[in-house]
Amino acid sequence: MRIDAGEWGPKFKISEVKLMEEFGVARPTIRKAMQRLRAADKIYTVPNLGSFVKSAGDGTTASDAE
Repeated sequence: MRIDAGEWGPKFKISEVKLMEEFGVARPTIRKAMQRLRAADKIYTVPNLGSFVKSAGDGTTASDAE
């Protein structure tokens, strides 16, 4: 996984569109994957801004992305 490998660092903005293009899947599939990443505490989502990689153990919150 790109997050665990450090390819996507803390506060990296994850693009659903780019993931859809790269993997050739529909948006609902990407959104399911994003839900799983949120449940695993790997990412956080800010309404109207997007989803971002969480910093490991720093308690990153939605306001940190602004």
